[in-house]
Amino acid sequence: MSRRSFSITGIDRSDYMVTDIARAIAFYRDVLGLEPASGSVAEQNVEYELSDGTTFGLWVGGDEQPFAPGNGVIFAVDDLDAALAELQAGGHPILMQRETRVCRFALIHDSEGNVVNLHRRKDREP
Repeated sequence: MSRRSFSITGIDRSDYMVTDIARAIAFYRDVLGLEPASGSVAEQNVEYELSDGTTFGLWVGGDEQPFAPGNGVIFAVDDLDAALAELQAGGHPILMQRETRVCRFALIHDSEGNVVNLHRRKDREP
């Protein structure tokens, strides 16, 4: 194996493509409590700076990159049971819930059909 002249140092941003940026912003604000740190409806993209220093973004594709829903974002939550109770009370269906040796998680859809994973590591539970 040859030595590379570069190395991956982290993830700058994880994001989802959306078809309706205003509707998506409303979902992430009203359902998950996230407020955009930058971007706008007019710019067709927003970024959310999370408390752990990571960045999550939403953006509208275009002619060169048509919309395709994703399923790769896993959001850490401080209280999974409270999150699930609030989502269900708000009429947001839980697609599935699982518990593994190291974590508990649940999947929901966002306003655009992307799968959102709400995740709680067992080593971070009280």
